[in-house]
This record gives sequence, structure tokens and C-alpha cells, in this order.
Amino acid sequence: MPGLDETKEFVPLKFAVLTISDSRSLKDDRSGALLVQRITASGHFVAERGIVADEVDAIRARVKAWIADPGIDVIITTGGTGFTGRDVTPEAVEPLFDKRMDAFSALFLVVSFPKIGTSAIQSRATAGVAGSTYIFCLPGSPNACRDAWDEILVHQLDYRYGPCNFVEIMPRLDEHLRRPKARTQSG
Repeated sequence: MPGLDETKEFVPLKFAVLTISDSRSLKDDRSGALLVQRITASGHFVAERGIVADEVDAIRARVKAWIADPGIDVIITTGGTGFTGRDVTPEAVEPLFDKRMDAFSALFLVVSFPKIGTSAIQSRATAGVAGSTYIFCLPGSPNACRDAWDEILVHQLDYRYGPCNFVEIMPRLDEHLRRPKARTQSG
């Protein structure tokens, strides 16, 4: 049965939260604020928070900088995952992934469907790993951010959660980048 193993010590992670919006500021960014509140209430740290416009280059530049920052373990974006012309978060972020987390999108759909019905199909929520950084791209709705955090991320980003979680494999995320390239028999 899944759940918390209280005999294990909690491992706090360092997060960056990015809101992607042409119309929000930090003052009225409800989704970003909700994520910051949930992250800190869970015992983690928010190392960075920002807002960028719905533009591929701006989104990609901020996410790349955070991937390169050894002080960031997890990046969560909110906004830009729909189908309108300005929704470009997956296009900006997915090329940065070393590995896609296809099951995140599927599980997010499972969580969303009972609450919003077939409207859940309109989300292109996505996730992956770049280097040793987890990246989760959520819709811009506060309810979607709440559902993703409360029903998926709070568990997988807690070292005590079993039978397995993302935290316990963090030391090995970038092992493929640290291994010397295999030599061919002729080389």
C-alpha cells in the first residue's frame, strides 16, 4: 500500500516556480502563489520565483538557467499548456528534457477527469528530467496546480513516500552525463 514511511527522515528540496503569462504580475499570480504556499507548507524551499511572457525564447532561457543552477532541484511552471496560439510552454521546455515523464501527463489526466470531465483533454501538462533537475509544466489554473501538487507531486517529491519516489533516485539522475562514452572495439 502506498504511503509515508515515518521512520525515514524528510529531505527538503529546492524549487523554482515559473508563471508563464502575458497578463499576470507577482501581485495577482494566484497559481504561482498557490504552488509556493504548497511547496513551503510541505517543508521544501522556494529558491526562485519568476514570471515570463508566453514566448518560447523567454521561457526556455529561464528554465535553462534554472537547470544549470545546482541550487535548484525541481522546476514547476504554470501556464501556457493549452491549445491557443500563445500557449507555447511544452514547445519551449520539452526540447530541454533528457528524458520525458509521459506517465505524469497520463496521471494528471486521471486526477483531472473526475473534477472537470472531458475538459481535461485540453491540457498539455508535461514533465521530464534535464540533467539532475525535475521539471513539471502545469496548466495556469489554480485548481489544476492544486490537483497536481496535492495528488501527485507532494507524494513523489517526498523521500518518505513508498513504494518509491523521485527523491530517492535524484543522486543517479545525471549518471548518464557523468559516464565516459563507451569506446568502440576499433577506437
